[in-house]
Amino acid sequence: MAMTLAMAGGVSVAAQTAASASASAPTPAPVRAAADTCSYPYVCLFKNGTRIGQFQDVTSGFQDLPSRPSGPNLVVQNTRNDDVAYIRRANGITTCLPPKTSIGIVSGTLTGIRIDSRSTC
Repeated sequence: MAMTLAMAGGVSVAAQTAASASASAPTPAPVRAAADTCSYPYVCLFKNGTRIGQFQDVTSGFQDLPSRPSGPNLVVQNTRNDDVAYIRRANGITTCLPPKTSIGIVSGTLTGIRIDSRSTC
């Protein structure tokens, strides 16, 4: 389980309320990740432009986020070519992030991430 998650300057990381993974949910809008980089094949978390976490492994369940990032200015970027990433929020909503996309998280708290080998949400 390759997981890296660190606090940026002691600031809690943030989350946005986005669409759930249901079929009727809109596709996440692309967002520029940050000045910091996220290279293939990672799914990265950025807070205020600084990478605070990266994930690489395809897993059958969610990997918990020990820091429980929350607040504005959080971006999740999926650099993978053929794999979706699911982000789980404290309120139980799960959002699917298609390959090669990023989303901004403006409120809420992230509690987990899972990379799935499916190529579409």
